Amino acid sequence: MDRLTGVAELLDGPLDDPAALDGNLRDLARINRLTGGTRLSARAIDALGDATTILDIGTGAADIPMTLLARAKAAGRPLSITATDSRPEILASARRARPAIDRTAGLDLAVADGRGLPYPDGAFDVAHSSMVVHHLGPDEVVAFLREQRRVARRHAIGTSRYTRHDGPLSVRRAYSRRELRDMVAAAGLAPVAEFAGFAGHRVSIAAR
Repeated sequence: MDRLTGVAELLDGPLDDPAALDGNLRDLARINRLTGGTRLSARAIDALGDATTILDIGTGAADIPMTLLARAKAAGRPLSITATDSRPEILASARRARPAIDRTAGLDLAVADGRGLPYPDGAFDVAHSSMVVHHLGPDEVVAFLREQRRVARRHAIGTSRYTRHDGPLSVRRAYSRRELRDMVAAAGLAPVAEFAGFAGHRVSIAAR
């Protein structure tokens, strides 16, 4: 189907219902786990080689960083992740949903907009984002990817669709693989690996 434009999801508007936001983040974390999104992100990051520092942009519930840190700990590998979101309400919700998040070794939460990151060039081994780019217009996506390119030496971009109101809109607003590849190239990045979900519903791209 054609990509839907000119519409906004509830997550793009005022986040003035904490209970609904908490529920949404729990739903998205569950979707990441059950539909393989977390696994796809991990595969894309692994394809870029060993990383000891990761910047996660648009972290939401910070479920992917938490999983990556647990994997690294189990393997005895050092890893620290800075998990950012442009909305402080979302980080507050993540803390409510999972109070242990602030006690997780190697994890730091910060407010930051992916289109203008407050970090120096090459500050991280890997920059990662998942389920973010469909919230942005094409020019914003290119700026977003250029910022990832600037602050990290390697990059992993994941996209997907989906709770009730936002779910169907996210599906319709998702970029196609060809569109994603074109925007990755426009940002000056070269893909090194691409992974698809079991039903083709998600894709992760690792790029340098």
